[in-house]
Amino acid sequence: MRAVRLPFIQEYRDRHGRVRRYFRRRGARLIPLPGKVGSPEFMTAYNAAVATTTVHEVGKTRSAPGMVSAAIASYYKDNRFTSLASGTQMSRRAILERFRADHGDKRLAGLQKQHVAAILGAKKPFAARNWLKALRGLMQFAVATGLIDSDPTTAFEPAKAKAGSIHTWTEAEIEQFEQRHPVGSRARLAMALLLYTGQRRSDVLRTCVWPQHIRGRVLAVTQQKTGAELAIPVHPRLAEIIAATECGHLAFLVTSAGGIFSSGGFSDQFRTWCDEAGLPRRCSAHGLRKAACRRLAETGCSAPQIAAISGHKTLKEVQHYIEEADQRLCGG
Repeated sequence: MRAVRLPFIQEYRDRHGRVRRYFRRRGARLIPLPGKVGSPEFMTAYNAAVATTTVHEVGKTRSAPGMVSAAIASYYKDNRFTSLASGTQMSRRAILERFRADHGDKRLAGLQKQHVAAILGAKKPFAARNWLKALRGLMQFAVATGLIDSDPTTAFEPAKAKAGSIHTWTEAEIEQFEQRHPVGSRARLAMALLLYTGQRRSDVLRTCVWPQHIRGRVLAVTQQKTGAELAIPVHPRLAEIIAATECGHLAFLVTSAGGIFSSGGFSDQFRTWCDEAGLPRRCSAHGLRKAACRRLAETGCSAPQIAAISGHKTLKEVQHYIEEADQRLCGG
């Protein structure tokens, strides 16, 4: 999955080695952004910075009332947007900023079904789904606040992604990675956190990498995307790998410089580790989450039991792992 990158962020490391982030937009003052990228504290400051600099940007007409740009700026300040999970805010903002770059100076009321169809038709299924969600959120806000009379996205259903488009790691691929990256390495720790928790990359990086989240033999996780609170038993093998690995003072998984990974930085590093192991491009961090669900199904776990670990919102999402496990056990 491609990492979400928010626009207008300037980042540098000060003389004490601490990372500082600022919102920087041409014609506007620098605005400090506290906290980690994606945290509620960070997103609140970022939302306010975007809304302020968009509405008051000198010499611009694209933010005039009724324009797409002005509607987006207002939406960012509305609780329909600010109440979304921080990860959802980041992904939707990235889409809406691209939409604003192309259509910010146009009247929102001029957006018709055929325009939505053209936008979605140019995207791949996963991207089309995300664009539809982002645009629908904006349009529902616009209808509720009287900016437009009707929502032009209502005629569209989310595109169905091709089944199996994200590869589930096989046991042979897992073993190949493990042979290249021994216990005690950061690469092996990264794999173990993904494989033995069944969590998304964002949660491994943000909410289940901190030592204080392990209470006894249970890992407490609050998922960034869904807000679900999970209590995951710590697998003995994961505990062994953590104990054998030199970790940071605050986090299990850190960069070579001792800092916390960004989403993009981790994706790049994990790809390097996979390349070093001679694994194909299809092997990704998210594929290890799927492998974790597959393993649970193969041990006889039910759909509710798998969902209690993975945090999937519906049992339908995990049922296919059970079906695939049944086929293998029956020789199908």
